[in-house]
Amino acid sequence: MLRSNLIGVAFAGILVSPALAHPGVEINSFVSGVAHPLNGVDHILAMIAVGLWAVLAGGRAIWIWPMSFVAAMLAGFVVASSGVPMPLVEPALSSSVVILGLFVALAVNAPLWLGAATAGLFAFFHGHAHGAEAATASLIPYAAGFALATAALHVIGIALGLFAESSIGKFALRAMGGLAVVSGLALMAG
Repeated sequence: MLRSNLIGVAFAGILVSPALAHPGVEINSFVSGVAHPLNGVDHILAMIAVGLWAVLAGGRAIWIWPMSFVAAMLAGFVVASSGVPMPLVEPALSSSVVILGLFVALAVNAPLWLGAATAGLFAFFHGHAHGAEAATASLIPYAAGFALATAALHVIGIALGLFAESSIGKFALRAMGGLAVVSGLALMAG
């Protein structure tokens, strides 16, 4: 019971942080790249949801889906930092939280390739948002920082998922997906 309460408190703490996807953080270094994904609840929830969903899928999805996310996010970053505009980036970010949360809450069983493609699609928008804000003088250190932070958030999602699944059960893992859905809807509402 204590473990489930701790998970609930930790997840609630994420949910009540301000929804600042792109808070105007100075973007010029590895450290600012690491900090950027940690400054927005949409980034945090989407990346953790990928880890949770990968745990539900099991097998190779546990490492392929997060790796697909990071690779596609870097591709989106390159596109944006090259000056190519992308419509609907902010709505896609909020939608990613809702949809990935739904996949977890409903325990959607996707084939390995489809889960990787879905994670990659959302990741491309997250990467584009990062790249659109990057200073051209420090693209590589910044990209390395946000890729590392993203991978760390995926690992947190995987760890939370494995812990919840082994000690509490799949219901707790799916409940985390439900919380992500509610949070995503709140972000969309404004």
